[in-house]
Amino acid sequence: MTMAFVLASGSPRRSELLTMIGINDFITIPDTAEEETPDGLSPEQTVCKIALQKALNVSRLCSPVDTIIAADTLVYLDGRPLGKPKDESDAAIMLRTLSGRRHIVYTGVALHKSGESITGAEKTEVCFRELTETEIMTYIGTGEPMDKAGAYGAQGRGAVFIERIEGDFFNVMGLPLCRLSVMLRSFGFFV
Repeated sequence: MTMAFVLASGSPRRSELLTMIGINDFITIPDTAEEETPDGLSPEQTVCKIALQKALNVSRLCSPVDTIIAADTLVYLDGRPLGKPKDESDAAIMLRTLSGRRHIVYTGVALHKSGESITGAEKTEVCFRELTETEIMTYIGTGEPMDKAGAYGAQGRGAVFIERIEGDFFNVMGLPLCRLSVMLRSFGFFV
């Protein structure tokens, strides 16, 4: 049986980031199960639990020797999670709320192989500049915010809203590469 890396995500950004660190031979199998945000957990515990559930769900479709990589990213403002916007109106509300403020991006990463799982979380602080209503509506018109936690993409046009990032930039894109490489090393892979 040959081992394969499996990315439990349909995110093109996560695929690009895996390729960037030299993992070129992988398959993607998005987890299609309904995501549930558990109550009563810290942000780190929440994203780790969701990432692990994604990895376990996708592992059922894979060989036991495959290494499943899953991640979940949430944006928190004032201790409250901001998920993906439901529609353009929701995206506008999120962007207005983030305007001129500091928020935290948490990403949980899970690895699963041969019945063994590990998880880890990364935390990055992001500071937005003040946004005008025109900027918000123009950005929403691009469609970019609609599939992203917090309604923005740091790797796209949303980058112009970011004044400062403290922590792992790749975490804000949805896959903390330093954390992932350390986790992969514990499974015997060196990237």
